[in-house]
Amino acid sequence: MSSTQRIVIAMAIFGSIFFSAGSLAAGKAKTSKPSHTTSGKSVASKSAAAAAKHKVAGIRVKPAVAGKRGKKPIVRARNVAITPPVVVPIADERAVSRDAPAIAREFNRWLDEVAASSDVSGLAAAIVKDDKVLLERGVGFADWTSREPVTGETVFRLASLSKAFATALTGVLVQDGLMHWDTKVAGMLPTFTLNDDAAAQKLTVRDILSHRVGLPHNTYDNLLEHDEPYELLVERLKDVPLACPVGDCYGYQNIAFSLIGDVTYAVTGDFYYHQVEKRIFHPLHMSTATYGRDALEGSKSWARPHHHAANGWSPFVPNENYYHVAPAAGVNASIRDMEQWLIAQMGGRPNVLSPSLLTALHTPLVETERETRASSWRRGRINDAQYALGWRIYDYAGTTLVFHAGAVQGYRAMIAFLPKYRFGAVMLWNCESPMPIGLMPMLIDRYLGLPEVNWAGIDRADTEDLPGGGD
Repeated sequence: MSSTQRIVIAMAIFGSIFFSAGSLAAGKAKTSKPSHTTSGKSVASKSAAAAAKHKVAGIRVKPAVAGKRGKKPIVRARNVAITPPVVVPIADERAVSRDAPAIAREFNRWLDEVAASSDVSGLAAAIVKDDKVLLERGVGFADWTSREPVTGETVFRLASLSKAFATALTGVLVQDGLMHWDTKVAGMLPTFTLNDDAAAQKLTVRDILSHRVGLPHNTYDNLLEHDEPYELLVERLKDVPLACPVGDCYGYQNIAFSLIGDVTYAVTGDFYYHQVEKRIFHPLHMSTATYGRDALEGSKSWARPHHHAANGWSPFVPNENYYHVAPAAGVNASIRDMEQWLIAQMGGRPNVLSPSLLTALHTPLVETERETRASSWRRGRINDAQYALGWRIYDYAGTTLVFHAGAVQGYRAMIAFLPKYRFGAVMLWNCESPMPIGLMPMLIDRYLGLPEVNWAGIDRADTEDLPGGGD
């Protein structure tokens, strides 16, 4: 059997959306047991050990642009007719790559196809193993009109990837004794309340950072997008009936999540973004990381947001709205900055993010079951999905994957890593193209030795981690 045939047999579902639609009432979700850890042990799997084979029609095979003789081609699919998978495959530790640099080189060839396709205006990507950067690459343009290239120091908006910086800062403040994970928000912010006064008194820092406030998904994001001030929207949370008791269910938030900025000011007497710069950016040598639109546009090189145009892509002025909820969506950073962030999250900078802090950040707190159905690659790979503190924790084919995605108008971002193997990647791009979305699961698949599926270029754009559009 040829390698192409093997790829065709392994094809799973294409289509569907990357993020689940927002503004839905929060579903009931049980608080999880700490079955996932960051110690490197695989997550207990809920599925059988092998994926079913499927019939696939309409496959077109296109060789990799810069592939060497004998390299496996990337499969493109058109008019795909398939049978949904019955079970998620389980990664066999014996099949996990022992040659991460080779995986990075293959990913680089996939980026050659991205560059040749003009499917994105600009993209930056990095792959890290242990504390070593295996790949750093820019593709396309920071500004399509001026043809300014994307480099390792080109600054992008991170959107919801910003949430992990908020939780990391909180953890540092907890370690310094300035607050606790179970500190009551109302005790720090006396004027804060919810529709249920008793519930508001119970709300903790841990609850807001794990989206367990009890509010419907994405409460008031639509008003934020229409320039309603953050302060007014926080005050109006008292008008929203709770979808569940505080701490009992998952409902993704941007407004309520950003209360951590107010709490930070209450316990430090300093602005939230100053504290992140002082305690996170500077110690990790994230030299181009900033908050706010003025800082973005003041960067030496920054990626303009783009939309489709007749000649390919057209830049436009960045939207200001989600900068007003800085903890939820306010960070700007380059791929070089994000390499340092990824190394720290995988345990490589214990002087900044201690092992105990990382355990707290990555320990699951609430089930997010609908994530297992949110897109084709999730349906084909994820057995279980939960939310921790600013991070999604997936059982990815029997192995723990720490993940988050983000989007604001004209920008997309993804970060993922396997704690057991200290292997991960980051991608940032300055348009709303869905094509790069599938590259991340393709990379994880290849590292774990899972059946090869071309997830890239098929899924429509997710909205699950889009501030204002979903997660």
